[in-house]
Amino acid sequence: MTGTKSAQLGGTASNVTVGKIGHGLMMMTWRDPPISDEDAFASLKAGMDSLPPGAKMFLNSGEFYGINPPSANLELLARFFERYPGYADKAFLSVKCGMSFNPYGDLEAAIERKVNYILAKLRGTKKLDLFEPARVIHGVPLEQSTRVMAKFIARGKFDHIGLSEVRAEHVREAHKGHPIAAVEIEVSPWSYTQETKDVISTCEELGIAVIAYSPLGHGFLTGKWKSYKDLEPDNMLRQFSRFQKDNFNHNLALVSALEAIASKKGVTAAQLCIAWVASLGSRVVPIPGSSNARRTIENCAAGDIGLTAEDLADIKQAMTANTVRGTRY
Repeated sequence: MTGTKSAQLGGTASNVTVGKIGHGLMMMTWRDPPISDEDAFASLKAGMDSLPPGAKMFLNSGEFYGINPPSANLELLARFFERYPGYADKAFLSVKCGMSFNPYGDLEAAIERKVNYILAKLRGTKKLDLFEPARVIHGVPLEQSTRVMAKFIARGKFDHIGLSEVRAEHVREAHKGHPIAAVEIEVSPWSYTQETKDVISTCEELGIAVIAYSPLGHGFLTGKWKSYKDLEPDNMLRQFSRFQKDNFNHNLALVSALEAIASKKGVTAAQLCIAWVASLGSRVVPIPGSSNARRTIENCAAGDIGLTAEDLADIKQAMTANTVRGTRY
């Protein structure tokens, strides 16, 4: 199945076309043991094979997206592109890095260490398209930090700059230093605050793409857990406020409401949520995670689901009537 919808990235990547639905890769390796290469590779190929002509798959990785070792996600990608070099041109690779920085230290040297580490793990199998600090770099004005990052674009280390977990004012400040290609934030029917709306509207104004992670609420909104006892005892989500027993049971009401809307439309609850996030703007790109080829295809197909005014009103009513209990983390 080939998707038909695409999106443009922003800033220096405004000429880059990606599929309307991207692919979050964290949970391929943020587990012990990680999934097999064969399953991961099949999922990656399925997503890229579903792209509309001329589009690339937005792949979201991180230099710390692994347990043992932390670089497992990058190493997985290196093995994939080593085996399937023809897929490198079908992918737009964004890599997040953790930036713990001493404000009295050398920011340029700190960024250089991170960039070189990422490139070493990729082993030349895939270009680093977008470099993205996982959080705001404290102690340095954002405008200054993006100017420093831009030096590495000039040196050919990567092509574009992204931001993650930022507020609207952060986006404006960073964009002054160097055009921002994409901003990654959490967006879903259970994570849609005024701050989220402000970031989306600011990015729309500035022509920046929004990369929407966890559009399925870490899997909660898919309806796969019908009660708290279904949540695996060793699932790390139990640490999060929204997944603690009382909040979990309360939040199931939102899932039920979304499932009813999805059933009426003839789609899955997961597809409804992804389609809703995608509807929030022409440059909004949901990045659901999947390590299963069939599920990846299903996720990508959600980009072609059109939501009517009635659908959108029903989803808004479900969100309003079933407020979420608990903080994001």
